[in-house]
Amino acid sequence: MTVIEESTLLPNGLTVDAARAESARAYELDRAHVFHSWSAQAEITPMTISAAQGSYLWDGEGNRLLDFSSQLVNTNIGHQHPKVVAAIAEQAAKLCTVAPQHANAARSEAARLIAERTPGELNKIFFTNGGADAVEHAVRMARLHTGRYKVLSRYRAYHGGTDTAINLTGDPRRWPNDRGNAGVVHFNGPFLYRSSFYAETEEQESQRALEYLEKLIQMEGPSTIAAIILESIPGTAGIMIPPPGYMAGVREICTRYGIVFIADEVMSGFGRSGKWFSINHFDVTPDLMTFAKGVNSGYVPLGGVAINPEIAETFAHRAYPGGLTYSGHPLATAAAIATINAMEDEGMVDNAATVGTEVIGPGLAALADKHPSIGEVRGAGVFWAVELVKDRATREPLAAYGGSSPAMNAVVAACKAGGLLPFANFNRIHVVPPCNVSADEVREGLAILDAALDVADAAL
Repeated sequence: MTVIEESTLLPNGLTVDAARAESARAYELDRAHVFHSWSAQAEITPMTISAAQGSYLWDGEGNRLLDFSSQLVNTNIGHQHPKVVAAIAEQAAKLCTVAPQHANAARSEAARLIAERTPGELNKIFFTNGGADAVEHAVRMARLHTGRYKVLSRYRAYHGGTDTAINLTGDPRRWPNDRGNAGVVHFNGPFLYRSSFYAETEEQESQRALEYLEKLIQMEGPSTIAAIILESIPGTAGIMIPPPGYMAGVREICTRYGIVFIADEVMSGFGRSGKWFSINHFDVTPDLMTFAKGVNSGYVPLGGVAINPEIAETFAHRAYPGGLTYSGHPLATAAAIATINAMEDEGMVDNAATVGTEVIGPGLAALADKHPSIGEVRGAGVFWAVELVKDRATREPLAAYGGSSPAMNAVVAACKAGGLLPFANFNRIHVVPPCNVSADEVREGLAILDAALDVADAAL
């Protein structure tokens, strides 16, 4: 990693020496008072971040790291984009907050910009504070609209940490929270590399997964099922791009049985896969679509549900029984306006597509040829996963599903030591830089990852 002189100014105006002092105090207070998510509190040593700019951030010691995680895959326009920072300040001077029952310019314009980019006629926008509560409300809308209760979601999925959302989640984070009473039925989705259907091709995987899903619906009772929720491209579960025909097949099944199709775009939306929304890769329009994260690059908490006319009409003369004090918060929606306009004006979605096709994809393929610890690479845009294995023939993962391993920990440590902040989950390294990352920055990151993978190879 890049270490700079103590007198050098960081992007936030602090010298390295001053930033170290501030970071030491922040760490002390964190350990005394902050309760961290998804963590055994006494087992963690959280990294302190002292500054960030563009695709880079600086830790508490003044070390510069290339952010290949986009934090939690949400800083789609990078850190401290000046147009968004300015928009937040301008809105704060104009109107800091307003109750959600009142119309205001920021929320109205943000809704318009989002509706312009959603597929089909998803033109009504219900704003939430983040992705998990967007999922909660989408499910509530589906249940009220259909008069049914069950919701189907796939294994190897993540939908959020609130009660309904965590029960919909299909990875091990659900287990401690799942009492089997949330009206959720899980099913296996397509994932050819670790196929549940003994498929040998993408076409077989798609066909067999759809046949299995329809049989499950028939056995569960179509008249009992309110919705099927799918991440358009699963994110933290492994960035498994659905095979050709699968999403269209799910759409057809939902239409035939009167089931609401919810597309979860919380992580995969707003340019992440090289299109405004990842569902656009499949020429499919869902009935409801959840979003968050990239809508304003995470600068101020914001999420939402895009709603089709039929479901919106259900609540035209019947009150929707749900809401949030901060729904469509002016600071958050002002940040969304600035983010969407900056992405449009600066061609960030096209950049994500180009960088993915011309730099990340070929670069990861070259690493796979070189490193026997790589079982598979897959992805689109700036949304890629590197699956690490102990043995390519058996596909035994380098870390168990739901856990980590000394080898994976060593790979992550080597990335950080080289100046790269990766996104790691179970046996995978995800390559998920901002949508406006440059080709040179990607090459820099892949070179660091290349060196770190020598550690994984040594563990074989």
